[in-house]
Amino acid sequence: MMKRLHLFEVMDQSWCPPVVRDAMTDFLRFTIDMNNPYETIIPQLSNALKQCQTTQIIDLCAGAGGPWFRLKPLLEESLGQRTDVILTDMYPHRDAIIDEVETAGLRVLPVSVDARHMPFKLTGFRTLFAGLHHFRPTDAQAIIRDAVEQRQGIGVFEATQRRPLVMLLMIVPALMMLFVTPFIRPFRWSRLVLTYLVPLLPLCTLFDGVVSCFRTYTPAELQDMVADFQADYEWEIGEIRLPGGPIPVTYLIGYPKVAADTP
Repeated sequence: MMKRLHLFEVMDQSWCPPVVRDAMTDFLRFTIDMNNPYETIIPQLSNALKQCQTTQIIDLCAGAGGPWFRLKPLLEESLGQRTDVILTDMYPHRDAIIDEVETAGLRVLPVSVDARHMPFKLTGFRTLFAGLHHFRPTDAQAIIRDAVEQRQGIGVFEATQRRPLVMLLMIVPALMMLFVTPFIRPFRWSRLVLTYLVPLLPLCTLFDGVVSCFRTYTPAELQDMVADFQADYEWEIGEIRLPGGPIPVTYLIGYPKVAADTP
């Protein structure tokens, strides 16, 4: 395992043009829909929602919706009831996805939301897919602390690792973008221009993918982050390998012990 380096990602920067950020999050959602790497965490996520006695989910750093288009029906099947998924982000996606999100039974909060300081009115189980690595250790712990202080459950899931082989595999999505871009919805001419005429999107995708690997936290580092919250919360931290997949999903799930002990 390589040392963690908090290098910068293009998509994180305030100067990143919305047209670039939105195109990258659209592609990320497209690839997640194709591969569905987070399907493997359904049992853990379903159990956590039951322990928290809630069916409302607040997704942090949601981008264009991440895995929820495919994950929501699978989770509802496991729970045996409907869920309410609210997508939040520091840089909310443009309105172009609103109709698609609503068709999938999701909701978008159109205002900027800081995952480190969530509004008290947003109650529900918090999820963070491929997002914790965007934060430095103190800020990552602040996300967890905020959930603990507001007595909300939280689940963190990452599908990257700080391993040379995983970093090498980041070339695959960058190359795949050249083949699938015309099929990504909603259709945008700007996406075609920035992929084929000026190949900014494949280059940024490759760069951010490698940097994401350098930034990803290990289970041991996640365990250190929750060390101060052991008394009040139940924590489950580990890795789950997707059948046939080369990269396991690293996860952290926590919920109040009071909720866990309630009959």
